[in-house]
Amino acid sequence: MHALSVGFLAYLVFFDGLTTLVSLLNEQWTVKNEDRLILIFACAALYFVRHLVTLLYLLVRKVDWGEVVGLSIFIGLFEIGFAVLASGIFSNHPTPLSWIDGVWIILLLGGSYLNTGSELQRKWWKRRPENQGHCYTGGLFRYAMHINYFGDVVLFTGWALLTGAWVALILPAFMAVSFIGFHIPGLDAYLSNRYGEAFDRYASNTKKLIPWVY
Repeated sequence: MHALSVGFLAYLVFFDGLTTLVSLLNEQWTVKNEDRLILIFACAALYFVRHLVTLLYLLVRKVDWGEVVGLSIFIGLFEIGFAVLASGIFSNHPTPLSWIDGVWIILLLGGSYLNTGSELQRKWWKRRPENQGHCYTGGLFRYAMHINYFGDVVLFTGWALLTGAWVALILPAFMAVSFIGFHIPGLDAYLSNRYGEAFDRYASNTKKLIPWVY
């Protein structure tokens, strides 16, 4: 289903799909940032590849259809929403690419590395027989207990900023709040129950989300 989202995004970006849809609404909006729109599509393509790696290689649990549908709708909405914002159809003036966008690309790539790289390190460590049933605290996870979540926040911050629309930052802000207020407490409780003292020692000496900060 994520592939459908990326395919529709390709239609919007490369086949004047956005212009066609706008004309159907009888609006006079025009695409002002074609280069930025292509860059946003590249971000979505990279995220799709990472998503495939997660689903086909990293994920060890079964994913039910309800979760698949819900996540696919969420991904489709924000990817298309980011593209619409990046196109500049709601703006009076174009927002050309500049050097600062290079910084946002670094955030995107760096966050992608933190997320997928940390997950790969953990998977490779856990597949060794002597590590079965043990809590992984090495690699990138030595800098933060949930460095993979931090990677998501960083990459989506970069992606949002590449749209050229500050309102897009609502998404990474929501993700950060969701991680801190919901996902991390629940996962920590589960891991403490599973690994006991080993995890509790790790938790007492390691930041939760942001290395050296929180």
